[in-house]
Amino acid sequence: MSNDRLKGGEFLVKDLTWEDIFTHEDFSEEQKMMLESAKEFIDREVWPKKHQIEKKDYALIEDLMKKLGELGFLGISVPEEYGGLGMGFVTTMLVCDYLSGATGSLATAYGAHTGIGTMPITLYGTEEQKQKYLPKLATGEWFASYALTEPEAGSDANSGKTKAVLTEDGKHYKITGQKMWITNAGFAELFIVFARIEDDKNITAFIVEKSQAGEGFSLGEEEDKLGIVSSSTRQVFFNEVKVPVENMLGERNGGFKIAMNALNVGRIKLGAACLDAQRRILSNAINYAAERKQFGVSINTFGAIQEKLAEMAVGTFASEAGAYRAAKNMEDAIAENIANGMPHNEAELKGIEEYAIEASVLKVWISDMAQIAADKGIQIYGGMGYSKEMPMESAWRDARISRIYEGTNEINSLLCVSMLVKRAFQGRIDLMTPAMGIADELMSIPSFDIPDYSELFAQEKEILTNLKKVFFMVAGAALQKFGADLEQHQQLILKASSILIEIYMAESTILRAERIAKTKSKSDAEISIKFAKLQLFDSVETIKRDATAGIISFTEGDEQRMMLSGLRRFTRYNEYPNVVLLKSEIAEYLIKQNKYTF
Repeated sequence: MSNDRLKGGEFLVKDLTWEDIFTHEDFSEEQKMMLESAKEFIDREVWPKKHQIEKKDYALIEDLMKKLGELGFLGISVPEEYGGLGMGFVTTMLVCDYLSGATGSLATAYGAHTGIGTMPITLYGTEEQKQKYLPKLATGEWFASYALTEPEAGSDANSGKTKAVLTEDGKHYKITGQKMWITNAGFAELFIVFARIEDDKNITAFIVEKSQAGEGFSLGEEEDKLGIVSSSTRQVFFNEVKVPVENMLGERNGGFKIAMNALNVGRIKLGAACLDAQRRILSNAINYAAERKQFGVSINTFGAIQEKLAEMAVGTFASEAGAYRAAKNMEDAIAENIANGMPHNEAELKGIEEYAIEASVLKVWISDMAQIAADKGIQIYGGMGYSKEMPMESAWRDARISRIYEGTNEINSLLCVSMLVKRAFQGRIDLMTPAMGIADELMSIPSFDIPDYSELFAQEKEILTNLKKVFFMVAGAALQKFGADLEQHQQLILKASSILIEIYMAESTILRAERIAKTKSKSDAEISIKFAKLQLFDSVETIKRDATAGIISFTEGDEQRMMLSGLRRFTRYNEYPNVVLLKSEIAEYLIKQNKYTF
């Protein structure tokens, strides 16, 4: 890879400009058409049927999936030679985004089929497997499912007990075991199944066709779930199911790698799948707050309601900023790999893996924001928000699963830091130089000069740079103290991860707002600048809290006093934003527009 493109995790060690990132505002005309097409399908076919979907109508979800197949939406990322549209990663993301907002049931079915169901064959399949399966999956003739999780193997995916035994004639593997929480199981024909051969260190992936599996293949009843109630979720049982040896996916012992790489894609896609949900929750809340009268006036005139609307809008804007920034990074890395002569599937694997840290960051932050938005939405609706008649109740239940699947938010938070440390040890990113620089800076006398903040975001960028120093100060000291044993201190890692996540999201928001300010209308610029200032303030407060908790938990004496002093220095504002005024002005803008407009 060239040195001028930002590599995964390097946002911590480099300061960027607005020209370095891609935003929601940069969609091409083709991408805008895809967006409108996806949105139009949801508004026409899905939103009016929300009540029906909330009554466990699995057949309706299957029918909607077939329609998506007819429209080409199931084949967005499948290469053209296998019957798909072969579109880039950003387009794949935006289609996933805008198809996922109305109901988590369809979002989950779509995500499982196009992502973890289809992608492993696209990336790891032989030419024969691709020719045989991808055209059927791209059109919706067949639906795909991904069978990894077992009763004893959830987050620890490689510990699965399902066995694959080679038959005496060497032509088949017999698969025996139990899988649970399998999305699309009720209507899928193709299953990506993970099993262990003999006493192999790692699991192996297989393609199993239900119609060829015989009596040894059976399904449990549909799970009765809190949310995503019309998403088919069943246990799948295998009792010596014969699978031809040519249906092994990838290589023997390679299943864990396939599972992890599928989840890298799944994580950023899950972030995308929480975006339009936030927009719809917010727009519905804005409408309801305008219509609902209390004490003789609309409730949108109350500061307590306005604060919630503003906070939901900031969360949505920031979520979009981070998601599309990383998606374009991945797309550019894939294109660069192809230009350097890599086969397409390998180029995609390497490009996505390069930004695995960012994928985990986005999965955690955006799924949290979707849940928070739904919670605020219920609160704005008051008692009506608790009613199944209103859209907020199902939005809240659907949002809840997003923090669990594709790796829980706790697992992903731990992964952010462990992947970063691993890359540092591999020499892929230099973390030691900035960490050592912070130690020197803490010993120096701080400057008390009043800086010039006449440039847009001059103070905010200075603070961002300092927040990165906070990360190096806390994570560097923890790593120095515990070394390889740091992984045993999960609470500390989670504090460091929170700092890392807030930095990425605050920076993404500021750079997006700066880009809008430089390229778009004055009114768009004004409101996005307010979003960015509020997001940074919230991030600073979160970082102060978590850094303090971390520092006082593993240091003492002079070291503790010095680090807490450094934290105060690195999180200091010279000119604080007027938080109440900013939220009031954002709320007034949203009320005037009567929807979220970005």
